[in-house]
Amino acid sequence: MTKKDFAAQMDERLKAVRKEYGFTQEKMAAVLGISKKTLVEIEKGRSSLGWTGAAAFAAIFSESTILQETYGGELTDLVEALAFADAAPQYPKTMGGKVWWREIMKKKGYRIQQNLISGHFRLLDKENHRLMASFELERVLERMKRELQG
Repeated sequence: MTKKDFAAQMDERLKAVRKEYGFTQEKMAAVLGISKKTLVEIEKGRSSLGWTGAAAFAAIFSESTILQETYGGELTDLVEALAFADAAPQYPKTMGGKVWWREIMKKKGYRIQQNLISGHFRLLDKENHRLMASFELERVLERMKRELQG
């Protein structure tokens, strides 16, 4: 798969994901940072998100059932693989969340953290994989509750 193939596939799924999230064309355009006219053109197959727009769309809607079923789960690895297809990056070491995050709650291995700079929250699983992120603590608490219920 190439970046161009990926963008075309994202274009094809844009309308379905918009409907999955219950967004109007106006709201979806605002979320993606494009005009409604551009969104309509993409949905009609006359324009494209392009590589950058497709990567942003995949990141923003990474929780989409439609996208996860299409690509077999988390899209981050696919986007990175496409981005670095012709490069061999030396990934920087992470700080393990110790510098930028403060722990809000820990329960049965799941952790809710808050970013010290932006203020957004994230839910990590037992292996420190991010399950979700939100500026609304209540949404993160609800997701944690669902995870704990199995």
